[in-house]
Amino acid sequence: VSDIGLPLAAPGRAAIITTNLDAFAADLDVSSDDVLLYVALREAAHQRLFAHVPWLSEHLIGAVADYASGIEINAEAIQSRLEEQMHTLDPTNAESMQQLFEGGLFDLPRSPAQDAALQRLEVTLALVEGWVDEVVGQAATERMPSAGKLQEIFRRRRAAGGPAEQTFATLVGLELRPRRLRDASTLWGSLRTRQGAEARDGVWMHPDLLPTAADLDDPLGFREGATAPPTLSEEDFDAELKKLLDPGQPGSAEE
Repeated sequence: VSDIGLPLAAPGRAAIITTNLDAFAADLDVSSDDVLLYVALREAAHQRLFAHVPWLSEHLIGAVADYASGIEINAEAIQSRLEEQMHTLDPTNAESMQQLFEGGLFDLPRSPAQDAALQRLEVTLALVEGWVDEVVGQAATERMPSAGKLQEIFRRRRAAGGPAEQTFATLVGLELRPRRLRDASTLWGSLRTRQGAEARDGVWMHPDLLPTAADLDDPLGFREGATAPPTLSEEDFDAELKKLLDPGQPGSAEE
């Protein structure tokens, strides 16, 4: 149920596994129709974001690729650690065998580049999920009485971690901290309150405009002193674009 905001499906096509959704909704004090509608809204918000931000998919997948490209398997070190632990292993004790594999035997050290890739991935995924949380809340709160309850249910589920999140943490070493998702939602909501929805969504125009990890540490302070960008008419936009493309124009960048 909407575990990780990685674009793994075909562009523009959302999918909901109803069996999983029924199991998720079984113990909730919310109707199954409301749960289905809320999840559909979240999926629609994801699709809308990735459709309107063409660089976002590559940005996320690129972070995973950067992490993977830095993986180096030191077979000699693994063999040495295995031989060392085999001396204390009791082959008749299934629990000791389990501890062997869960004790970090095959953990690989991370390089600084991999740490940077993981931080970029964590921040961007938090921003995606925080944006979805914010826009779905705006769309549903006044029209759907159970929206606030469902929003909190999803946030608590983040704290516990779903199966996909746990698998992702095991494979990549990234744990999506619930506080980061809340901070991102707060950041987007604060920006909308101060400057409007267009300014909030305009941050996605380029990856360099995205909030950083430091911004998530102070979500209410993101662009605190900034004002909403001025609105350009089509004529003004064309004039500014012509200045950039034609160095001979008065006021161009090369003058």
